[in-house]
Amino acid sequence: MERYNRQILIDGWGEEGQEKLRDTEVFIAGVGGLGSPTSIYLAVAGVGKIRICDFDVVSPSNLNRQILHCNERIGMKKTVSAKKTLEILNPDIEIEEISERITKDNIDVLVGESHIIVDCMDNFETRFILNECAIRKRIPFVFASVWGMTGHLSFFYPKETPCLACVFPESPPLEKFPVVGATPGVMGCLEALEVLKYITGIGKNLKNELLVWEGKTMDFKKFSIKPNKDCPVCGNIK
Repeated sequence: MERYNRQILIDGWGEEGQEKLRDTEVFIAGVGGLGSPTSIYLAVAGVGKIRICDFDVVSPSNLNRQILHCNERIGMKKTVSAKKTLEILNPDIEIEEISERITKDNIDVLVGESHIIVDCMDNFETRFILNECAIRKRIPFVFASVWGMTGHLSFFYPKETPCLACVFPESPPLEKFPVVGATPGVMGCLEALEVLKYITGIGKNLKNELLVWEGKTMDFKKFSIKPNKDCPVCGNIK
């Protein structure tokens, strides 16, 4: 009660909302720039179980934005480093580390019984795999992406919203892109907030809308998005 007192005070949250968090399992794909703030704020909020998945290791080039990690952990598996940090921040929750590359063949097993998928990846190929898994399991999928000082965010939910493939039919080319750490910091915090709102039932999730944040001008803009009835991924959901 002392640890979570300040958030329990939020109107509509209370002990019931905190118990919902305790009983929820979240799958976070990627523990880099986006996954760092997302997992940190879900952990300290008291989400009962967090499954973190990433196959990479910590490198010096990560450290301008991936705040789960530090210089002493260069060369360590990111999931191992992330678990160490998250368990220090909140030893009362369960962190499951999965050091595997996400593929079409293993994604359903990796996600397991999670109640929601959070996309903290840096490529659309993997995002499309996560999107399809969310549709099969009929669970929400929180999407975010960053580029330089710009971020995108949306909340996809099978049958209630478009899916990722409706909005982005094709994957952009893979390339090394610019990014300053504060950008995934902002977007990762917003992803965590979308998850917390969904679990507690407080507020309104970003359904049927794409949020675009422009850090250079501090502009937040929302654009309406609609399902594509001919979408090969979600068009035949019943």
